Amino acid sequence: MTPDTPSLDLDPQAVATLSQVTTATLTTVLLKKGLRNLWLRGARPIRTGQPRLVGRAFTLRFVPAREDLATPESWSSPISTRAAIEAMPAGCIAVVDSMGVQDAGIFGDILCARMARRDVTALVTDGVVRDVHGVLGTGLPVWCSGAAAPPSVAGLTFVDWLRPIGCGGVAVFPGDVVVCDDDGVVLIPAALLDHVLAEAPEQERLEGWIMDEVNGGASLPGLYPPNAENKARYAASKK
Repeated sequence: MTPDTPSLDLDPQAVATLSQVTTATLTTVLLKKGLRNLWLRGARPIRTGQPRLVGRAFTLRFVPAREDLATPESWSSPISTRAAIEAMPAGCIAVVDSMGVQDAGIFGDILCARMARRDVTALVTDGVVRDVHGVLGTGLPVWCSGAAAPPSVAGLTFVDWLRPIGCGGVAVFPGDVVVCDDDGVVLIPAALLDHVLAEAPEQERLEGWIMDEVNGGASLPGLYPPNAENKARYAASKK
């Protein structure tokens, strides 16, 4: 990484905290700050039941294929997905702008195996992967929109990494924090990380208390969201 590249290290305590917070809760916390567009469309878990994963975004970008550039020979270029993978630090989450293209797999089993070997936490894209059986066999957690047999150069040209991208309709900057679970992928802007770390666990506790009340037979009006009386009851329950 160059001196201008943000650090992609993430404090282990932040990872531990966010690993206990659902992406659904995160969207609520971020909505309260006025941010409504941080859930990445098209990025679905390739396998359900994966653990919730957290990491800083290592961004990659494709543009539409151009026949003189999108060739198998381009895979040996200094600007290639292969070179980008070798630049990925352990613990990052690779977030790939594939423009939602559905008929060209950006990565296959060999590239995913290398990412897994480099201890990359996960691959996230609004596009598709190829060699899906092999990808599953690598153990690399993947969030994408499906699978397709053709390689990336059949429909895409790789152009850059560690630059701002758009993925699933969301602006992603290198170093933003990404949280992935069965509901999809949510982005936490780097500047809001401390706020989310402070607010999200409390939101989870509150919703857990509300769920207990519902399971006990309580009605929803005045409970969800809680009115003054129920806020006082919740506060008392924490003492």
